[in-house]
Amino acid sequence: MLKHTLATLKEKIKNSKNIPEDKKQEYYDLLNRLNEEVTDLAETDLEKAESIKKFAKATAHEATREELNPNLLKASLEGLYESVREFHSTHPRLVETVNDICIFLSKLGI
Repeated sequence: MLKHTLATLKEKIKNSKNIPEDKKQEYYDLLNRLNEEVTDLAETDLEKAESIKKFAKATAHEATREELNPNLLKASLEGLYESVREFHSTHPRLVETVNDICIFLSKLGI
């Protein structure tokens, strides 16, 4: 993800009422980890890396909206997962990071 996008998401996370204060840094750290993995993938498959970035951004947007829409959040999470599903063998850390984001949000009840 672009540094600007991460900075924007960090600000949204910071101001989000949906994410407890003690969990905000953890969420941002997960997005940073995802950024590292997507950056690696972009070296070999830019188009798929861009798709993952867009779904990650949409998921973060939906998770930090003032009024949550569970259907939109679910759709963005499913899109994010589907965008990395094929990388189980070639980029296992990427898939693990996306799973960690999904688990993180579900534990928060988002």
